[in-house]
Amino acid sequence: MTGWRLLLTRPAEESAALAAELAAAGIYSSSLPLLAISPLTMTDAQLALIAGLDRYCAVIVVSKPAARLGLELMRQYWPQAPQQKWFTVGAATAQILAAHGLDVSYPQWGDDSEALLAMPAFTSAVRGVQPKVLILRGEGGREMLADRLRSLGAQVDYLELYRRELPSYPPATLHKRVTGERLNALVVSSGQGLEHLHHLAGDDWPQLARLPLFVPSPRVAELARSAGAQHVVDCRGASAAALLAALREHPAPAF
Repeated sequence: MTGWRLLLTRPAEESAALAAELAAAGIYSSSLPLLAISPLTMTDAQLALIAGLDRYCAVIVVSKPAARLGLELMRQYWPQAPQQKWFTVGAATAQILAAHGLDVSYPQWGDDSEALLAMPAFTSAVRGVQPKVLILRGEGGREMLADRLRSLGAQVDYLELYRRELPSYPPATLHKRVTGERLNALVVSSGQGLEHLHHLAGDDWPQLARLPLFVPSPRVAELARSAGAQHVVDCRGASAAALLAALREHPAPAF
């Protein structure tokens, strides 16, 4: 497993934490963040959603930035959080919420909306007459989760807390990093991270697409294959543990 040399593309703080876990396992990595988190200024209508938090039977938090920013807002209006169920699509996001005493659940298998929808605890929480669900997320994003909930009769509100941006890098930065450090695999943690990787690669994408590409879910795996990636590995989760398990199962390419 130690033959792997990985390019990490998560936001800087998350990449640093992942790099530390990889290093402990003897795996070399290099970080080139392809997602920068920019908090959004809240409108009065958005602040009203937090002020009325107790009207929701369930709150869904789709990412770690959404958890951190959502908690900051909640503390302004709710010294003690309302009694309700909170849900996330990953363990790391759940840990942030649990540390603040919230009743949070997450899928044990899979880090995506599909896994969340399959949870008995989730379906139980949104069962009832005209349930109301609040989703904390970044700007834009998938509509599948809200569409499914609305099809079940739920009212769904979004609270968009941040924008994901591609940091500015000089031309050919990605190619130079991969070749200069002899990296032999790429890691992305979301569909937007993949989009930014593809964009930053530019004319170098056909060459980079030959490298193994580790992704967090079947959905992102399909996006990667559609973009031309030739060796896609679905880690079935975005955690460090999921990535390490996938690395153990696949031998590093020989150069």
